[in-house]
This record gives sequence, C-alpha cells and structure tokens, in this order.
Amino acid sequence: MDFLLISDQVVEAEIGGRFRALRLRHNLTQQQLAESVALSLNAIKALEKGRAKLSTMIAVLREMGGLEQLNNFIPEVSVSPLQLAKQQGRVRQRASGVQEKPSTYEDESW
Repeated sequence: MDFLLISDQVVEAEIGGRFRALRLRHNLTQQQLAESVALSLNAIKALEKGRAKLSTMIAVLREMGGLEQLNNFIPEVSVSPLQLAKQQGRVRQRASGVQEKPSTYEDESW
C-alpha cells in the first residue's frame, strides 16, 4: 500500500485493520485482549478503528509479540561520523527551522 497517496483517515483505518488482523491471528476476542493487557474493551475497539493512544498500541504489540516490529515502523536515526565530527561529538537537541530571507520592496516588480 502506498501511504503517500491516501488520506490520514485511510491510513488510520489501515493500521486499525492490521491490529484487528493481528488479534484474529492470535485467536483472541477483543474482550480477551483487553483483559490480557489490562485495558478497557473500548480501548481495543478504538485501536481497531485507528483511533488509539500510542500507549495502547505499545501494550497490544507487546502482548502479541509485535513490539520488535517498531524498528521497521520508525527506524532509529543514526548520525554519520562526518556529522558527528562536525558537531564536535555533540548530539543535536533541536531543529533551527528554515530561515526565509526578508523581501525588499526594490526586488519586487508589480
């Protein structure tokens, strides 16, 4: 599935559907899963609709042995040796943002 071509709502529904398929693969009801991860039934239903909290997703993935897949979901960002040397061993803590040049009235043509 090409996630770049679909809306956020469709991505949410797809993720929820994948959690549902994972639960069914483990042959668990929503109630059984909720009890095993100490969450409410409504939390599991929200997860399967793509409307869950991140903590709910983590708990369910941990219970069903899927937590190691997070490395595929969001890979760890590594700093290249050249960048590290340039920063003199310091790890970047925040972004500077994109600076726009102020426009001057002389440059603008009407």
